[in-house]
Amino acid sequence: MKAGFTIFYTDDDQDDLEFFREIIESIDANVSLVTHTNGDQLLHALNNPPPQPHLVFLDINMPGMTGFEVLKKVRQSHDSLPVVMFSTSGDDETINKSRQLGASYYVTKSGIFEQLKKSIEHAISINWGSFIPTENNFVYSY
Repeated sequence: MKAGFTIFYTDDDQDDLEFFREIIESIDANVSLVTHTNGDQLLHALNNPPPQPHLVFLDINMPGMTGFEVLKKVRQSHDSLPVVMFSTSGDDETINKSRQLGASYYVTKSGIFEQLKKSIEHAISINWGSFIPTENNFVYSY
C-alpha cells in the first residue's frame, strides 16, 4: 500500500466506526482513515477536499439519508470514485440495488474481526482503475 492512501468511511454506528478504525490500523499504518457519521458529512467532505479519498466505504442503513440516497448523490459528481457498500444486509435485493445505483463493490459486515479484516483488505487491494463490477465479482464472499 502506498503512503497517502485515504479511505472515507461513513456509518452512523460509533462501534462500527471504531471496529473499522482498528482494522485499518492493523492492516497498514500508511492508510489514512476519515470517518463520517452521516451522508451529509460525507458529501460535504467529498465536495471540499483535501483530503480526496481513494476509496469510500458506505453503510446502507443510516437514519436521515440512507446509503442508497448518498450513493446516488456521490455518483452525480464523483462517477469514478470507488464506493464499497458496507452493510449487515446480504440479501439479493439490497445487493442488486447497490449495483444498479453505481456502487463499485459490496461487502457484508461480519461481526468477526478476522473475517471483517480480510474483506476490507480485499476491497483495498482491488485495482479500482481496471475493476469492472459484474454480477459475478460485485460481492465479497467469506
